[in-house]
Amino acid sequence: MAALKITLKRSLAGSQPKQRATAKALGLTKLQKSVIHKDNPQIRGMIARINHLIEVVEVEE
Repeated sequence: MAALKITLKRSLAGSQPKQRATAKALGLTKLQKSVIHKDNPQIRGMIARINHLIEVVEVEE
C-alpha cells in the first residue's frame, strides 16, 4: 500500500481556522516539516482542504 509524504510549504499565518486545524491534525506544525501518512480517503480529504499550502509526494512503505 502506498503512503503519502506531506510537506508544509507555505505559512499558516493568515489562513482560516479550519485550515490551521487541518494542518495540525496532519501533524504539520512548522514550515518544511514532513509527515508520512497512509493513503486513504480521510487523508485525501484533508489534503484537498489545504492543497495550496502543502506539497504531496507518493512514497512506498
